[in-house]
Formats: sequence, structure tokens, C-alpha cells
Amino acid sequence: MNEPVKVRPASTVVLLRDTHDAPELLMVRRNRALAFAGGFWVFPGGAVDDLDRQRAGDDEELAARFAAAREAEEEAGVAPDPAAMALVSHWTTPIPERKRFSTWIYAAQVPADTLVTIDGSEIHDFQWCSVAAALEAHRAGDLPMMPPTYITLCALARYASADEAVCGERESPCPRVMPTMVPREEAEGGFLTLYPGDVGYEGGDVEAQGPRHRTVLVDGSWQYEYDCNCDSLPLYPIT
Repeated sequence: MNEPVKVRPASTVVLLRDTHDAPELLMVRRNRALAFAGGFWVFPGGAVDDLDRQRAGDDEELAARFAAAREAEEEAGVAPDPAAMALVSHWTTPIPERKRFSTWIYAAQVPADTLVTIDGSEIHDFQWCSVAAALEAHRAGDLPMMPPTYITLCALARYASADEAVCGERESPCPRVMPTMVPREEAEGGFLTLYPGDVGYEGGDVEAQGPRHRTVLVDGSWQYEYDCNCDSLPLYPIT
């Protein structure tokens, strides 16, 4: 039998700034040559390292804060205050994946004139954009991303300012999510992701009759499906 894949602690931070029109967030594009999420648009972040753990002692979540701030500085030249970050959610990579992470997602406000300097190694491009613009670009197929990134954007779409977003997420419950990935020929990319409460989450039968709680890849973009009869809360407010 194959050895279970070790789950590595990791973290990422959504850097938000206010503009005259709408709050903007920083998205960075990973090097296409990278084995994990190559070419995808993400938020700055990466694995928790030994120095992060040493600084935090035995506090896993504090180590994740230090890692998110360090990675933001290394990848984008931006250094948010770890203590001022708001915890948005926590995601664990599904079991079948060859690389698995236990990832804390944070949000942090930065000054409007913040300069970005990408590392040119893991990160090859960046852009500031509103949440609405990011979601629109994704739906058009111009901003490929993983489901946690898409869900995070949807969760932040309800805020009118960077300060409101950070304060709102600080006061909101933190969803802890471990999706199940299921092969599906109709889904571009060969799979969809199921969340707790979906009829197929335990057994894998995605066509069974029952509640839906999933993201489906359609024409290159993710769509979130949530059934009000689902026994699990939605991952972001449904209006």
C-alpha cells in the first residue's frame, strides 16, 4: 500500500487596498513551469517553514500568520502585519492529491500606494483588481484559479471597502474545508469538487438525487452550487 501523503502547513494572504471606485486585491500568477498550480492566479503565500514555527512556538495558527506575511514579502515585496490579518478560512487538500496542504487563508489591508515587486521565480506576473473584475475575468477564461481562490473571491465580494472586508472576516466564523475531488468526464479538467453536505461527498455518486454543495468547472471557470436543503452551511453568504 502507498504511504499516505504528508499534509504540509501553508498559508496565503489576500492583500486589499482601497481606491476611489472599489477595493482592490492583489493577485499574482505562478510560474507556468511549477508542478503545483503552474500558471494559475493566486494570492501570495506558501508553506510554513522552520523559522515561522520557531517564532510562533507551539501555536500553529500564529506560525501560519508569520508564513503568510513572509511569503507576501518574498513573492510580492509587500509586508503585511501578521497581527492585523483576519482569518478568512482554512482548507485541506483532498486525500488523492500527490501534494497536500493544510492552508490558512487571511485578509490584510495595505496602503493604497503599496508597491509590488514580484520575485520573478515562483511569481511571473501580478495585478491589482476589484473582486468583481477578478470574477468576471475568471468567468471569461482569462484568470485560471483553484476552487479555494474562487470561493475566497466570492466571500469577499460583499464588502464595500478593504477595512470593511478585514473587519467583517475577523468577526465571521472560519470555514474549515476539506473537499472531495471526483472524476467527471463532462467537467472540463476531469473533476469537480464536493463539500460537506453534498449528496456525493461521502460515496462519490455525483449524479445521485439529493442536496448539492459543490464547485463545477464549466467552460474553464468554476461555478458554485449550494442547495438550501444541504445540512452544511454555505462557504460564503448566498444572496
